[in-house]
Amino acid sequence: MSDGLIHTLTRGDHVFFSEEGIAETGRGLRDRYLSAEPFPHIVLDDFLPAAFAGKLLDAFPPAHLASVNRTGEYQNLKRGFRPDDLGDALSRAYVQPFNSRPFLLFLEGLTGIEGLIPDPFYAGGGYHEILPGGSLAIHADFNLHPRLKIIRRINVLIYLNRDWESSYGGNLELWDAGVQRCVTSIEPIFNRCVVFNTTSSSFHGHPEPLKCPAGRTRRSLALYYYTARAETETEPVNAGTDWRKRPQDSRLDKIKSLLQRKLNDG
Repeated sequence: MSDGLIHTLTRGDHVFFSEEGIAETGRGLRDRYLSAEPFPHIVLDDFLPAAFAGKLLDAFPPAHLASVNRTGEYQNLKRGFRPDDLGDALSRAYVQPFNSRPFLLFLEGLTGIEGLIPDPFYAGGGYHEILPGGSLAIHADFNLHPRLKIIRRINVLIYLNRDWESSYGGNLELWDAGVQRCVTSIEPIFNRCVVFNTTSSSFHGHPEPLKCPAGRTRRSLALYYYTARAETETEPVNAGTDWRKRPQDSRLDKIKSLLQRKLNDG
């Protein structure tokens, strides 16, 4: 079994990330991260120790605990589970290490962004699940935390799909800043982690309907990290998600997308 890129310590059902060498591990990957196209990102396989990744999957929340159920044009057949809505379940406890000092040190080493702040409210984050036929349109995420008013800088996605077949689809697509071309397509296989910068032009999603069989879903853990806004920053503040259509989508859909963006801009 894989020991994972980053190491853990366990005490019964409690899991902790080991701080030893974790910042150095991140820094060793920084050049690869910063040079990636179409925006800084990295794909890390066998990210967690296999035993811990298995625990995350085994503790994945049941459908009736979903905080949100999306059915619509931009998010279709998608469930979201906020860890704090899960009581004292293991599915809540296993998320805590990702808010800890060692994991922040890893992300700071990887991205070069210092002063990262985890989100104790899991705004938009937590466990995600997309059902057969579901999709997630291309978009750039909101970057203003709705409660804390801090600026989102990093997305971390950890996929929890054992024995995932390419025919199921569900690939994470990373698009160029003009939303004219998919530059990178990433399969959501088990224990794969994707980290990327959150900006007004980091367009991503999986726009094609999921083709997995009945009884299978596309599962992930989504975690977002923030910094206090500096006066020198020029990145636009976006309180709403910027949904976009691809060139192959219909003209009518593009008009609807433009209207939605105007609504988001207030």
